[in-house]
Amino acid sequence: MFLRRLAVIVPRSTRFFSSKDSLDLASTIAELNKEMESVFGEPPPDGLANSGNRSCMAQDAHHNSHVILGSTNDKFAAQELSSISHHLGENTPGLTHVGSTGKAQMVDVSPKETSSRTAIASCKVVLGKKVFDLVLANQMAKGDVLTVAKIAGINGAKHTSTLIPLCHNITLAHVRVDLRLDPEDFSVEIEGEAASTGKTGVEMEAMTAVSIAGLTVYDMCKAASKDIQVTDIRLERKTGGKTGYWCREE
Repeated sequence: MFLRRLAVIVPRSTRFFSSKDSLDLASTIAELNKEMESVFGEPPPDGLANSGNRSCMAQDAHHNSHVILGSTNDKFAAQELSSISHHLGENTPGLTHVGSTGKAQMVDVSPKETSSRTAIASCKVVLGKKVFDLVLANQMAKGDVLTVAKIAGINGAKHTSTLIPLCHNITLAHVRVDLRLDPEDFSVEIEGEAASTGKTGVEMEAMTAVSIAGLTVYDMCKAASKDIQVTDIRLERKTGGKTGYWCREE
């Protein structure tokens, strides 16, 4: 009952965070205080009674200093990011796609050294025995699953910067996508490799290649089963750049 009466007293046009003038807000809070007194038999604490004045002052301050607050918020975000970096430690790598104010940005790679870069990624598509046998016998209605997925993976690597918005548009020297049927778990093992000579790595190109290849396997086989799973998309190895050689440890 109290909530219904409260909804009548505080209409949508005069809720606490309304953009109307401060007098309407103060009047609304005063009416609310009276309603609470009639329901509970005593007035609310002084803190609630004085909240109207404090809210009015806050609203005035907000409207009069909107631009200043925007600048202050940016500075506060920068300070918070600096504090987080300090607690994590100086040797902890940062998020290069996040600027000093916490906003997304494309990394400027112009100061970096040009080097030969490679990356190898992998992916698994779990088919199930029925679909696995159809793929093995090349009996899928859409045709040769592994060949179509291979071409799709290579094409996907070349379109990485279109699919991943903050990736650089780089010139690829080589893309390899291999698919192998694994009878032990009725899956397709996919491995992709990308190579380039430039100022940024090709890890995303390699992972995009195996991802698109895996999705293509699903598309080619989905008529036979909806239970197919595309799993374990990951980087296996990379070379070149500032961090040099990296390999996944099993």
